Amino acid sequence: MTDLEQQVFTQVRAIIANEEQVIGRRGILIPLKKAILAEGDIRNVIDIISSDPALAAHMLMRSNSAQASGVVSPKSRSLKDALIRLGQVNIYRYAFTFYLKERLDELPQPYKKLVQGYWKLTENIATDAVDSLVDMPDVEVDPDEVQTLALFSVFGQIIALTAFAYLNASSEQSFPLSVIKSLIDNQQQTLTIEAFEALDLDQDLRQEFMIAHNLRQTRNPNSSGLVLRRVLSMRGLLLNPL
Repeated sequence: MTDLEQQVFTQVRAIIANEEQVIGRRGILIPLKKAILAEGDIRNVIDIISSDPALAAHMLMRSNSAQASGVVSPKSRSLKDALIRLGQVNIYRYAFTFYLKERLDELPQPYKKLVQGYWKLTENIATDAVDSLVDMPDVEVDPDEVQTLALFSVFGQIIALTAFAYLNASSEQSFPLSVIKSLIDNQQQTLTIEAFEALDLDQDLRQEFMIAHNLRQTRNPNSSGLVLRRVLSMRGLLLNPL
């Protein structure tokens, strides 16, 4: 690693550690996480999500995207039905990715274009992963768990590039894109793990992510990580290639 890369690496990691800077609108996510951790009445969760109509619509859309592949039925016709079916962990993951995407759309160019390319990739991976369940009738895995996991497939790259954009916006000197490209290519695992920790995402998500990228093994045939691993392998995206 060059001196310049080390300098940027250190500063990018510091920005990643600042969750409010990276994720943005914590106004919904903080009370949502508290309500989920409290394991209280689902109506509390519904009320929080309903306070943002855009998020509520997104939840309904996500809850029906697995159904569109024929894996889940019947279709959720109300927010309450959708949230009850999704389960609390998937609710938070979907909300997190919704606000993350919203934050990414606010980035200046050329970072916005680059990170949107990563986001389109995650959506395609999620679609492929859920569709693949049709050919796995013996696998008993929640399609929404597969879908939410897939939306974090290139999480490290997205967060690192976002942090780099904030770094260049606040720095007196502008660092070339080649620096962050080199760091993403060579330090992707470190950046990803630190992003999961800094943003306090659930342990099951972190564990299945490691399984998906062949960084951890499992004997559980119903692992969502194993389902995603097949898709990532075919796309040549595994952090630890097979």
